[in-house]
Amino acid sequence: MTAIGFHASHEQIHPRALLDAVSHAEHVGFDAAMCSDHFAPWSERQGQSGFAWSWLGAALQATGLSFGVVNAPGQRYHPAIIAQAIGTLAAMYPGRFWAALGSGEAANEHITGEPWPRKDVRNARLRECVEVIRALLAGEEVSHDGLVRVDRARLWTRPERPPALVGAAVSVETARWCAEWADGLITVNAPAEHLRRMIDAYREAGGRGPLHLQVHLSWAPAQAEAEAIAYDQWRSNVFAPPVCWDLDTPEHFDVVSAEVPMARLAEVVNISADLGRHVAWLEEYIDLGFDQIALHHVGQEQRPFLDAFGDRVLPKLRRVA
Repeated sequence: MTAIGFHASHEQIHPRALLDAVSHAEHVGFDAAMCSDHFAPWSERQGQSGFAWSWLGAALQATGLSFGVVNAPGQRYHPAIIAQAIGTLAAMYPGRFWAALGSGEAANEHITGEPWPRKDVRNARLRECVEVIRALLAGEEVSHDGLVRVDRARLWTRPERPPALVGAAVSVETARWCAEWADGLITVNAPAEHLRRMIDAYREAGGRGPLHLQVHLSWAPAQAEAEAIAYDQWRSNVFAPPVCWDLDTPEHFDVVSAEVPMARLAEVVNISADLGRHVAWLEEYIDLGFDQIALHHVGQEQRPFLDAFGDRVLPKLRRVA
């Protein structure tokens, strides 16, 4: 059965309000949760960027939900520190935590002052980080000299069972590559045919584990309001790679997104005041075989969305699943 989760967007919502939101998500019937891990928002209008790992400890304690986080080890985070963070949360909350690992975006990683590498170098660095994290979670002492350096690291607090390390991908090629090392795959909403090709590429290359989907959506009682919310909060997020990888400040995203047409935004956000339309979109994703779908309402006010979807969307999706 497909689990329907709540996506907690640190870029948009103060962490205290986000903790209230995820608690309410559990109350209205969501099955799981996940969150972003950013140093900066995508736009100055979003205006937040709390530290995900502090928040995750509080959120896991405040709810009984399982949680995932999307993280980019290698530049802003040393892989040994991420292994320690993953290991501690998984030890405290067995079976409730997973981490998705990706190659990152300059908007978050440039803060170290180190050069932003080419994509092929970032992928190679990520692969090294994955191997370091896995070895540390397995209890090994790790030294490594490569694109990342590790000197005699060992985790003293570890879970009995290492949590899943999921591969983050938005292209067919990256999905196929993730199959080499990941315990599952996570991507974002896109046309069904593209998602099907990604799933097929991952599975045909030997990819194992669950399939996760993050769905960006905007809902409000009136269509004009749903469109206005999406346009204000998420039009800076319409750009495909490499633009979204390589721009490095919220100001840059705001400049390039100043004239984005609504039609372009509707390609990346499911925008509708009709809850039945949202059900139909989500049924299509369920039919593709995703094991968990995390709903990200791109507005900053979450309570109306949670109440409406908890009452009128989740029950219909459970009947389908």
